[in-house]
Amino acid sequence: MLPARPEPIPLDPARTAVIVIDMQNAYASKGGYLDLAGFDIAGAAGVIDKISDVLDVARDAGMTVIYFQNGWDDQYVEAGGEGSPNWWKSNALKTMRARPELQGKLLARGQWDYELVDALKPKAGDIQLHKTRYSGFFNSQLDSVLRSRNIRNLVFVGIATNVCVESTLRDGFFLEYFGTVLEDATHQAGPDFVQKAALYNIETFFGWVSTVADFKGAFGQLAPK
Repeated sequence: MLPARPEPIPLDPARTAVIVIDMQNAYASKGGYLDLAGFDIAGAAGVIDKISDVLDVARDAGMTVIYFQNGWDDQYVEAGGEGSPNWWKSNALKTMRARPELQGKLLARGQWDYELVDALKPKAGDIQLHKTRYSGFFNSQLDSVLRSRNIRNLVFVGIATNVCVESTLRDGFFLEYFGTVLEDATHQAGPDFVQKAALYNIETFFGWVSTVADFKGAFGQLAPK
């Protein structure tokens, strides 16, 4: 039983996946896309440490670990053209249009910006998936990967709480997955109030909110002796 808001939630480790959302240089490193676009990433370093602790516990408890990387091909075909709202709203694409010298560098596969941060590299048995929009369920293999493993519970960590974390959890809700966010293992894109708003939305309408300490307390004892 995982302590959470608005109420505790039962989680069977064998039917639970920890979803690591976009812990890439783009979102968590100085000189990455969010930093270049003017977002405050000061909280990212602490989130990296928290996620590392979560993943150690999750793997030892027998949970599936799934990493997402957000981005596109180096020509940005997958990002959509002017007929896509993504072309208009993506801050990465807007930053590159404003600064042409960054073209081909932000969120492009094969570039440093796209890569996962060094401190959170996947380990044997972890799963890596690619996504081209905010939600990890959109045009990805996530749903089939989860269903083939009989997974119904999703524990979310990563960046950004109010964008890709919340979007993926919401889509999971519509597909009958039980989503929980570990609030101190996430960081927002924008002012502090958007973190609070995203967590309020999640715990009130779409899922549950817990903490790293409670996760470790609930599942840390399940590590093999």
